[in-house]
Amino acid sequence: MRITPLDIQQKKFPKKFKGYDSDDVKSFLELIGEELAELLKENTNMKEEAKRIGNQMKEYTDLEAALRDTLMKSQEFVGTYIANARKDGELLQKKADLKADEILKESKQTIAGIHSEINDLKGIRQHFKEEMKKLIESNLEKV
Repeated sequence: MRITPLDIQQKKFPKKFKGYDSDDVKSFLELIGEELAELLKENTNMKEEAKRIGNQMKEYTDLEAALRDTLMKSQEFVGTYIANARKDGELLQKKADLKADEILKESKQTIAGIHSEINDLKGIRQHFKEEMKKLIESNLEKV
């Protein structure tokens, strides 16, 4: 059974011959009762404070776990984003290379076509020169 401050303050002792001074005993018991009351109050306050701190620790622990989870997910997202960006970059590079090859091939074909036309035009010019020469010679013979 726990003793309360009230138990101490209300405790009665039987009187005996040559016993203690009852006023001293009463004042001492009151003093002990008050001290015990103060200690119990302090103990209750400390228990409440410990409970509050425990709850706060749980909140911080939960917050830390949430932050860790968020950080992990963010790192995964960034990793995925970077991997996708690299893949997209490689795909764009391949497309650009293919387009450049296609343009180069078309340019070579165009150049080959132009060379062919130049050769054809040179042939036509040569033929035209010869025809003109023949015509001029024929006209000179007639004159």
